[in-house]
Amino acid sequence: MVWTMTLKDDFGVNAWTRHTGNFLSLFLLISSLFSIPAHSDIVLPKAHHFSWKAGSWSQCIGEVCGSGGVQTRTIWCVHMEGWTTHNSHCQHVEKPESKRQCFKVCDWHQDLFEWEISDWGGCVLVPFFSNELKMRTTECITAQHGIQRRNIHCVRTSNRSTVSIRICEFFSQKPPVEQACLIPCPQDCVVSDFTSWSSCSKTCSSGLQHRTRHVLAAPIYGGANCPNLTETRTCTNSFDCPVAEGEYQYSLKVGAWSKCRLPHNKDALLNGRTTVDFGVSSNENNSITSLTLDSHHQFHHHQYHHHHHTNVHIRYPMSWELEVGYQTRHVRCARSDGKNVMLSLCTKDNSPLTFQACVMPKDCQTSDWSSWSYCSKTCRSTDLSPGYRVRTRTMTQIPHGGGKPCPALEEKEACNIIGDLLPKCPRYTWRTTYWGECHIRPLLGQQDQRRANISLLCGGGVQTRKTYCVQVSDELVPHYKKEVSRPVNAWLCDGDDPPLAVQNCSIPCQHQCLLSKWSLWSACLHENCKEPQGKKGFRQRKREVLWESSNTQGTCPHLMEFIPCEDPACYLWQIQQKEKCIPTNSSCGLGTAVQNVTCVNAEGGDVPDTHCVDDPPPTEEACDVACSADCVVGSWSSWSSCSHSCATKTAEGKQSRSRTVLAIPGKDGKACPAAPALEEWRVCNDHPCTVFHWEASEWGPCTEDASAKINESSSWSGTSVCPVGVQSRNISCMKMNAGPVISKRCLDSSRPETTQPCLLPCKKDCVVTPFSEWTACPTSCLPDNSTAAMQSRYRIIIQTPANGGQECPDTLYEERECDSVRVCPVFRWRMHKWHSCTLVPDSVRRGLSGSGEACGNGLETRGNCVGEDGEPANMTECLQWAGPFPSQIRECRVMCKDDCTLTTWSKFSECAGCGSSRTRRRSLVGRSKKKERCLNEDMYPLEENQTCPCNEFLSQPFGNWSACILSNPPVFESLHGWMRDQEVKECGQGLRYRAVACTDQQGHLVNPKLCTDSGYIVEVCHIPCPLDCKLSEWSSWSACSSSCGSGLKIRSKWLREKAFNGGRPCPKLDLKNQVYEAVPCNRECSQYEWRIEPWSICTINAVDDLPACGEGVQSRKIRCVKKGTASREDGSLDDSMCDPEEMPPRAQVCYLACPNDCVVAAWGAWSNCPLQCDPGSARNRSRHILRLPVLEKAACPELVQSELCLLNSTCFTYQYRVSDWSTCQLRENAICGQGSRSRLLDCVRSDGKTVELQECQQFGLINKLQLLESCVVDCPVSCILSDWSPWADCSHTCGTQGHCVRTRRILQEAHEEGRPCPNQLTQTKPCSIRPCYMWLMNDWSPCTVEGAKCGEGVRRRNLSCVVHWGNWHESPPPQPVDRELCGDVLRQQLQQEMEQPCFVPCPGDCHLTEWSTWSSCQLTCLEGRSFESSGRQARSRAVIIQAMENQGNCPHQVFETQPCKGGKCHSYQWKTGGWTNNKRAVWCQRSDGVNVTGGCFPQKRPTTLRHCHPPCTKPFSHCTPSGVCGCEKGYTEVMTSHGFLDYCTRTPGVDNSKKADVKTNSGRLKPRPSQANDLFSEWTLRPVGPDGRVKLWVYAVAIVGFIVMLFIITLSFLICKPSKTSKASPPPQKPLTLAYDGDVDM
Repeated sequence: MVWTMTLKDDFGVNAWTRHTGNFLSLFLLISSLFSIPAHSDIVLPKAHHFSWKAGSWSQCIGEVCGSGGVQTRTIWCVHMEGWTTHNSHCQHVEKPESKRQCFKVCDWHQDLFEWEISDWGGCVLVPFFSNELKMRTTECITAQHGIQRRNIHCVRTSNRSTVSIRICEFFSQKPPVEQACLIPCPQDCVVSDFTSWSSCSKTCSSGLQHRTRHVLAAPIYGGANCPNLTETRTCTNSFDCPVAEGEYQYSLKVGAWSKCRLPHNKDALLNGRTTVDFGVSSNENNSITSLTLDSHHQFHHHQYHHHHHTNVHIRYPMSWELEVGYQTRHVRCARSDGKNVMLSLCTKDNSPLTFQACVMPKDCQTSDWSSWSYCSKTCRSTDLSPGYRVRTRTMTQIPHGGGKPCPALEEKEACNIIGDLLPKCPRYTWRTTYWGECHIRPLLGQQDQRRANISLLCGGGVQTRKTYCVQVSDELVPHYKKEVSRPVNAWLCDGDDPPLAVQNCSIPCQHQCLLSKWSLWSACLHENCKEPQGKKGFRQRKREVLWESSNTQGTCPHLMEFIPCEDPACYLWQIQQKEKCIPTNSSCGLGTAVQNVTCVNAEGGDVPDTHCVDDPPPTEEACDVACSADCVVGSWSSWSSCSHSCATKTAEGKQSRSRTVLAIPGKDGKACPAAPALEEWRVCNDHPCTVFHWEASEWGPCTEDASAKINESSSWSGTSVCPVGVQSRNISCMKMNAGPVISKRCLDSSRPETTQPCLLPCKKDCVVTPFSEWTACPTSCLPDNSTAAMQSRYRIIIQTPANGGQECPDTLYEERECDSVRVCPVFRWRMHKWHSCTLVPDSVRRGLSGSGEACGNGLETRGNCVGEDGEPANMTECLQWAGPFPSQIRECRVMCKDDCTLTTWSKFSECAGCGSSRTRRRSLVGRSKKKERCLNEDMYPLEENQTCPCNEFLSQPFGNWSACILSNPPVFESLHGWMRDQEVKECGQGLRYRAVACTDQQGHLVNPKLCTDSGYIVEVCHIPCPLDCKLSEWSSWSACSSSCGSGLKIRSKWLREKAFNGGRPCPKLDLKNQVYEAVPCNRECSQYEWRIEPWSICTINAVDDLPACGEGVQSRKIRCVKKGTASREDGSLDDSMCDPEEMPPRAQVCYLACPNDCVVAAWGAWSNCPLQCDPGSARNRSRHILRLPVLEKAACPELVQSELCLLNSTCFTYQYRVSDWSTCQLRENAICGQGSRSRLLDCVRSDGKTVELQECQQFGLINKLQLLESCVVDCPVSCILSDWSPWADCSHTCGTQGHCVRTRRILQEAHEEGRPCPNQLTQTKPCSIRPCYMWLMNDWSPCTVEGAKCGEGVRRRNLSCVVHWGNWHESPPPQPVDRELCGDVLRQQLQQEMEQPCFVPCPGDCHLTEWSTWSSCQLTCLEGRSFESSGRQARSRAVIIQAMENQGNCPHQVFETQPCKGGKCHSYQWKTGGWTNNKRAVWCQRSDGVNVTGGCFPQKRPTTLRHCHPPCTKPFSHCTPSGVCGCEKGYTEVMTSHGFLDYCTRTPGVDNSKKADVKTNSGRLKPRPSQANDLFSEWTLRPVGPDGRVKLWVYAVAIVGFIVMLFIITLSFLICKPSKTSKASPPPQKPLTLAYDGDVDM
């Protein structure tokens, strides 16, 4: 249901509606609100003694809000004396109700009303309870108590109208109206010291002289008022005034001009004469009372009333017709004693001017306020600062004749102070385009660019992107990150660092692999050992990839090689161990030896015997144990190395082994084999030399794969991914050192893959940002003939198209003309002819003393405004658009009979050229030629000179040249998104600018376009291009740093030219200015080796026919050959090439066992020592018996031999050692980026000898050291800068100090050897030197009284237009020019005070001095800290009395204060002078050293007189400067036990003529203390000792002084004649006069 509430109060009626479920009425609400009594008690009388008393109503209680509530209160019967009694004593009929219906306030009611609370008012002192001003007796320490109040109203929230306070009290308690506060301690008025006395007012007889002081700080916070600022005293001259000189002086004194008024329609005649209203308000005793009604006031009141109720045509007048009125003033003759006398004593012949024509006052009128502008704060920011809004109004009527000045034409107020309801302020952030392509060329220096083949470059490069600023959308908006925001001005993001504009990238280089050595050829194997087929197989060898480059295109070389073979076998029987030969029948002879046979695979691993297809070899093998007489042959040696690595048609590989005879046979023994049987040969490496391998080509391009496309569509997940394709490559079987062959020659199972999946290149459409906002159009109108205003917008390419994507649009930059810019309207002032000269009306003239002739000075007016079509227009339009306002009124004169008559001015004579002058003349006419005053050419000039106009101007350069400025690319070119492949050019031909000062012949600065078109001297300049650091070519590689094993070899470049002009710097150089590259190298520790041949037969020298057995000698050939020489090649070298320490013996003792002797086999290998060659450990070797001796007693030689393990002798330890890392090695065509570094591994024996790596491997060492690792060579990224910003506006609109600036920022700092950033991130250019025109306010003129000596006058100041060069402190100084150059002089005068009333005192007048200068700014401080933000300063005017008779007419002294900034805290302190005759000076001093009156606390003032207490009444006693009683000279003090003087006793040894006579001196007064009495008591060196005797040094000083004086007297006598001198008493000292002015401080 809809119901209406209406609240009515003193401020009007307001209504509102609301939907609710309750049947409510505003009447119920208001009745419930206003039915509450103002007091809690309602007394209803029953009888004279008992009455009902009611308590306060309780709160309204109800189940729902609205009118259904209930209120209760307590009712009781009370006696008139106040005690409560039974209810029966009171009349029941008159009992008040205790329950009533009420309106329960709902929660939503609180939204309709609220408390409106004003700010707290100023803190005011709490008045004294007795209302009397009491003198402060204690010092205020910090502050005094005060109270401050505020206004509180209950208002409607809808229209802020005020309602009853009781309404808001229902919702919340009324806030407090007043609160206690603290006010700083009272600060008394502080004045300066008096000035010196003025000169005497008269030069004869007696006169007056005065001195003044001024106010330094006004009293605040209840401080004492200022004392008198003036002191006056009489002065007397030494001679009297002559009798002939009159006693009085007479002066013509004029009053102030009255208000300008229009003449009455009819002359008002009272008693036969006109009464004129002089309109003077003066405090003078003889002032004339105004009798005329102020019709002017009535007229203006009527005009104001009419102004608010008429249409706009009256409000904005079409013309301003000025009215000429009149004004009058008092004129009287004043005597020097202040009395008025007859006017004739002052005027004599000439009558004073008492009237004049004037312009009727017209107040300034303005238009209505414009609507408020939008609030500058439109969103919720973090700084919590309020916004502001502005409204303006225009002047529609210029004030004239002292009318009311214009009020403020602009008003600003805060808005959105809290701003909680505002949306959050937009945030701005940097966004980036996608990365561009990877380029290597920018990394190249000048030297490299000329030599490098750009197309082959690979490795590390750089890619760039552009940054731009965007507005971040609200987080609540979904998918805001996916939207591409439109770019905004970059300065909106200046608070954050922009993202990086450059990043490293890489272009793949040729694939690089590090491979192991080839393994040994395997046995002939089936292609598939699990399913062996056929009788053809392959022998194969492998190698592994130790390291492979990443992010490169290509594959490693083949890792397997094959050789076809026949009869392949994947599994073979292998005899693992052969046991001892056991004879069959006896201890020697034929026997068998058991051997362990296992089935092994190609790698030598045991497999089940079923894998071996062939029959296994027998587990027992026939053998032979030599008998005592048999020949004994040793075991076979190892097979020698194969003579050929493979078999050809002409050669095949062979290897041999041999055995030797250990014992010759005896009689009937088995004979030794023949010599050929002691050597065996076999074919080795019988496989052909043709080796095959698979070779794979490079992967082909990625193409679409139909099967992958099907799978992709079936597994689509909604995310955009690039499609999967397939790429293939050719695989062919290659014959080593030949070409491709059929695939059957290669092992098919190891064939590489021919296809692999790949990602097809993604289709990329061009992505651009939306267009930016159009740049703003001018808000002000444009002149009619100006060029059209343009606005532009742009967009940025974020992603360039690729792989057939949509192309980018052609338009990235757009311009258009502004539509809404209006053309300024054209209005101009059309000046009519001057109206006739208006004089003071005759009625006024007749009513005043003076000439009745209708002539003299008057005023004439003119003026009109016309539009573009020449028709009369609104005057307001001309004020706004027509330029300077011309003068509407000027003085004129109607010639009188006695006036001097002159002809009109002639035309000016012709000009002779620049710098010349022209003249015009006039002459006197008629009787004026004979009048003496007309012949005064100062008053009536007859000739006038004028400087001729000159159009010749002088141009001279001014200031310094600007920096050399290169041309900027057009805006749309820099918006194409992607940085160029080359660096931005920072050198070459540019322009530099120098400002031109254009002056006229007088040296005045004028518009520079009068001298040059641009205002500059422009000169071509050159910026030298940067020169990069240049290094030499690489030197040849040095020898390996290690003579044996692994090391480094080095090559270097050295510095040829340093970098200049910001070129690329050199890489880090060493002390020799070189840069190095190091790669690992390996020198074989022994390139040559000893090659030995088998031992010869053991030669025994047999005696006679004895068998050739026993010890003998055998030899062998040893030769030095280069390692790797085939065994059959004869590569013998000089033995010195091989290590002599390792040279094997060429001969040795051999032993050929005799028959029947014990025969043992050769020694086996030594057992291994402990790994660390532990001390005390041993190693062993053994041998076994091949033939037992015949005799049992015959002993066989030892079968086991041991020796200690000695480090570096019989035992060696081994460890791995690595060389130093090489420098980071890049690919052949790479500049930087990913590379690798390597080091080599050596096996080092404990004695320091480098041995083969197999030694460490056999020793069981595992290499865990990394020999190859990836590394990165940092790319030399050059500095990248943003484009130059547009040139900013000139810093000064005129003068020589102006300059315009453009800036750029660093997008990417230089890195490594990249070109560094230039220092010049800001460029300045001088602005054209335009003249600075300004209004200069002249000083106030002296007070001038027109037509009189004294009285009310006027001081004026003028505005002059000056031109200057923009800097006041430099020459030339400002020079005056025509006013038109500065603009509207009338508007400027309206803003300034051009006239001030002033007063010239007549002789004898009591008057005020001029204002003193403003005192220094002083803060209110507490303990040295400022109590307020702004300070105060004061100035004052003192009263000057010229004649004592005029004291009654004296004005009061005045002072005024004003706020100021930059004040200081001052403290005040009492200062004292030294004591003189128990008196001293006391004064108050400010902390800055200024002596003042006031400021110091009076109760702490030090005393100026000193008294002894109790008084010094003892004989020969007096009061000492220390304030205690002492004795005169020659007497010593005798003190009482209480410390007081008891009596004075005569000092022994001192001659004192005074006798102490108690009878005669006991009652005498204290003798006057003299300075001589206590002369010695204050000295540090006392001439008299404690015993009263004069000390010895006093006599010595006296003798020396006497000799000096005698010498001076003698010398004077010889030089000068002695002259007779007379004793003259010193002039009496003028006593100090202290004038008491009633001030407490004096």
